Amino acid sequence: MANITVRNLDDEVQRRLRQRASEHGRSMEAEARSILTDALTRGGLARAWVEATEDLRGEELPLPERSAPRWVDLG
Repeated sequence: MANITVRNLDDEVQRRLRQRASEHGRSMEAEARSILTDALTRGGLARAWVEATEDLRGEELPLPERSAPRWVDLG
C-alpha cells in the first residue's frame, strides 16, 4: 500500500474532515481514505447520478401544461 501526504489543507476542510470522521467513528486518516475510495472506485455522487438517469438519456421529457401569466397587484 502506498502512503501520501496532503500539505496545505485549508483549515475549514480539515475541520469538516475531523467532524465527519467523528460522526462516522473513524480517525481523520480513515475518513479521508474512505472519501478517496468512494470518489475513485465507485465514482461517488456524480457517478450515482449518471447511472440513475441512464435510462432517460436521449428522450424528451414532457413539458407540463402552462396557463397564461397573470398580473399580481403588489400595491
